[in-house]
Amino acid sequence: MHWLTQTFTSSIGKKAIMATSGLLLGLFVLVHMLGNTTAFAGREVFIAYAEALHAYDSLLIVFELVLLAFFLGHVISALTLALANRAARPTPYAVKADAGGRTLASRSMLYSGLVVLVFLVVHVFQFKFGNRESLSVDLIRQILQQPLFALFYLVGALAVALHISHGFWSLWQSLGVEHPKYNPALRRGAVALAIVTGLMFSLIPVAVLLFPRFLL
Repeated sequence: MHWLTQTFTSSIGKKAIMATSGLLLGLFVLVHMLGNTTAFAGREVFIAYAEALHAYDSLLIVFELVLLAFFLGHVISALTLALANRAARPTPYAVKADAGGRTLASRSMLYSGLVVLVFLVVHVFQFKFGNRESLSVDLIRQILQQPLFALFYLVGALAVALHISHGFWSLWQSLGVEHPKYNPALRRGAVALAIVTGLMFSLIPVAVLLFPRFLL
């Protein structure tokens, strides 16, 4: 067991935890995004989708707990790695050039991750512990018809997209899945996935805010 503890407390082990949990969380985000698109098929279809999710409440609770474990593992490993990197280099580099493939997304991973964290806490509080007497579709309209909350969800969608654009690229490196021949395709794929994800998550707040009869 000692080797196992050393593996998961080492820098390499933490990167592996962050990459694996990030991959699984990313898959959940994609499934959630596809589920949200049912809103554009009409109110009845979206309600049927929501009811199908809650048809197996006991399994849903188990899934949520597993998802929470992945999320905590991702956040804790990311924060401990960031603190270790800062402790190893307390004085920032004088030149912050984009050499070595550094991008806005890669430099802001910690900050975009913190924005996503705040976004998820608010989102879960509103839709899981909010007004239980309202149908999910009505609750969506109640919240997103408020311009400030619509803007908040748009910022959250942008943060998710920014985080994914680098995260889905770097996780392959952390897991050792990389090759000069395929790296450009992996990078472009991560950016394309981030753009699609950001747009799809932005569509519902924009539609609710701009089209009064959406989901009626």
